[in-house]
Amino acid sequence: MLATAHESELDSGPRTSRSGAARMCAVTREVRSTDDLIRFVLGPDGAVVPDVKRRLPGRGLWISASRAVVAAAVKRGLFAKGFRKAVKETESLVGDTERLLARSAIDALAIAAKGGQVVSGFTKVEGRLKGGDATALLHAADGANDGIRKLNALVGAAKKGSDADRSTEIPIINALTSAELDLALSRANVIHAALLAGPAGKTFLSRIERLVRFRTSDDGKTANDVSGNKARQLRSED
Repeated sequence: MLATAHESELDSGPRTSRSGAARMCAVTREVRSTDDLIRFVLGPDGAVVPDVKRRLPGRGLWISASRAVVAAAVKRGLFAKGFRKAVKETESLVGDTERLLARSAIDALAIAAKGGQVVSGFTKVEGRLKGGDATALLHAADGANDGIRKLNALVGAAKKGSDADRSTEIPIINALTSAELDLALSRANVIHAALLAGPAGKTFLSRIERLVRFRTSDDGKTANDVSGNKARQLRSED
């Protein structure tokens, strides 16, 4: 059941590693991990700003990481009620939040690529999958089905023939377009890529799951965590 936000639901500043690990969603009133929520603050002009990296100054209001729940907050005027003042919130807030989440994931992938933790191109990706050192398989959301199917089959064959624990299985990520992969990897026409082991890759997996959760969840509930390389397909639904 949806409810209005209360002053006590605002935090007092940017969230750090020492900050509380759980907050209450101002819309659903559920207490959730901060990984399942998005923090919103007010800009100097009174505009509602998504603080996807939880670093912006000022008091913050927390909303479930769900496109539907953020849309409900806008529709019901919960930001003005939560911040106890007039705010500037537009119908573009949901889209703006999604774009910032996507950019955060793209930035993390770019850092992984600069650290040598990403390879791209069908042949290189195929080699990494056969060699067993890929930790995630990425396809452009607008990529051709033939190449996607062939590489996915390699992941399926590896799972079928492996005696390892399921936690070692790799996710298949279809959440970014070719243009977004181009931006992250600083090259043109990227359709397939493989993520290799490394801390930057783990950051990317965490951020891409948050983006997918935002796009696909209709009630703010969390999808299975893939930051530990649990196998499942991460993609956006049209």
